[in-house]
Amino acid sequence: MNEKPADLVLIDGPVFTADAVRSWTDAVAVRQGRIVALGAPAVRELIGRTTEVVDLAGTLTIPGFVDAHAHPVFGGLGRARCDLLAGEGNLAAPPSAGAAETLARVAAYAAAHPGRPWVVGGGWSMDHFPGGTPRREDLDRVVPDRPVFLLNRDGHGAWVNSRALELAGVDRHTSDPPDGRIERDPDGTPTGTLHENAAELVSRLLPAVSPEEYAQALMEGQRHLHSLGVTGWQDALVGDYLSYPDALETYRAAAADGRLTARVVGALWWDRDAGVAQLDDLVRRRAASTVGRFAATSVKIMQDGVCENFTAALLEPYRSPGGGGERQGHSYLDPGALGEAVRLLDAEGFQIHFHTIGDRAVREALDAIEGARGRAADPEPARGRGHRGDNRHHLAHLQLVHPDDVPRLRRLRVAANMQALWAVRDKQMAELTIPFLGEERSRRQYAFGALREAGVTMAAGSDWPVSSANPLWGIHGAVNRLIPGDREGDPFLPEQRLALADALSAYTAGGAWINHLDHLTGTIAVGKYADLAVLDRDPFEEPAHEVADARVDLTFVEGVLVHERTSR
Repeated sequence: MNEKPADLVLIDGPVFTADAVRSWTDAVAVRQGRIVALGAPAVRELIGRTTEVVDLAGTLTIPGFVDAHAHPVFGGLGRARCDLLAGEGNLAAPPSAGAAETLARVAAYAAAHPGRPWVVGGGWSMDHFPGGTPRREDLDRVVPDRPVFLLNRDGHGAWVNSRALELAGVDRHTSDPPDGRIERDPDGTPTGTLHENAAELVSRLLPAVSPEEYAQALMEGQRHLHSLGVTGWQDALVGDYLSYPDALETYRAAAADGRLTARVVGALWWDRDAGVAQLDDLVRRRAASTVGRFAATSVKIMQDGVCENFTAALLEPYRSPGGGGERQGHSYLDPGALGEAVRLLDAEGFQIHFHTIGDRAVREALDAIEGARGRAADPEPARGRGHRGDNRHHLAHLQLVHPDDVPRLRRLRVAANMQALWAVRDKQMAELTIPFLGEERSRRQYAFGALREAGVTMAAGSDWPVSSANPLWGIHGAVNRLIPGDREGDPFLPEQRLALADALSAYTAGGAWINHLDHLTGTIAVGKYADLAVLDRDPFEEPAHEVADARVDLTFVEGVLVHERTSR
């Protein structure tokens, strides 16, 4: 043997590399955290006395998943609070069976934690309550002695009891805040549901989360993601938001002492009330935050809300009844302010991670990027990572994209960051979305196939804890347009399905590209880090409707085992 032996070898099973040509091999050799050989003949030559050999026995090895849009600290913290999510907070097993079970969980948590001054948590599902808006009186019955604050599953609203409203001084005389709405009875009395920024009327009173609690939350989030084969992610909101404090120092500390084993890019929160005056602080935060496997090189701009509470920004009004025939949702930054923010951030070398649900929000984001590109005459590199024109801006969610804007993503080199578990015909879609969008507009939802056909760069993320962190479930949604476990249902817009290879690549190579780490990870190639996941089967050899049945047996980061499924 002329070369030093490998530290780790995975052999005798298919290996999907996720490279540009979707190539396959059958073995991987790793030395000092890097892939040093592919293919059984070359890999066998590197097996020595000290080499750890993993017999794949026909199961599939893939690049480690890179989640392009997740909130692992929020997810980890939620598990220590009043957690209304079932298991992973997925769509196949809803947050609860309905309103009665949700209230029972709240009551049980309150009884188990009598010393906590507030009952704080979240994960309730809008479709379990009439009109998607639960009432304070229901919480009053199960927690009469303390204030309650519960974020809903998507993080765009809160459910509170009467005591919380009283402490916050919110009553029928309280005006709706900018970018928020208090749900009210006909006489103006708050019902207990606070949409978007209205939740801050109460969240500002919540007990502070300690640094120790946040550190534990990050570790729990990382543990859970590693168990699902995730080796990296983009945290889609690093900053103060509703009941969540800024996690930047939490990430920095974990990266500095090696507890952060995943590769993470943080998207710093753009405070729409602060405007461009915050730019220097963002530059400072970025410079101070490149530590170990963490870098805060992205900025998150939330341009609109969600369709279910009529805050997603639409080109045409929501349909009545209930949606208000004149409502077109909220553009949280007006086009002028958005254009200036994007121009300055782009010039500073920041990537911009947009939240865009509605077709107007998508168009406004694309217009702002186009405006920034048109004015970027200076060819010199910006201060941030990469250079102007390679900041890799991306639009997350993309529930509605006007057909005229689909090719613009490709022309502007803007990636589509999809959350494929939402592209299903669940109860929330059937009752709280389609009736207010109308059938014609609803047929344009989550048009992943059209975006792929147009040549748009595709990445994928879970938005955990909004929906399951399991990438294989997300891939199942993209491939089948069905809730995992539903094998006889009606696929939601099946013409927008993705091929398995495309969906898998979006969750691996696409996420790595978004994070500017495609030269290091996201595909299996000689010289790249050995960030790998081993499944318990080969989904390419099984029916498409069984994709979600696959499990992750092993997860490696730089060849180091960070997860092993105990029930293998």
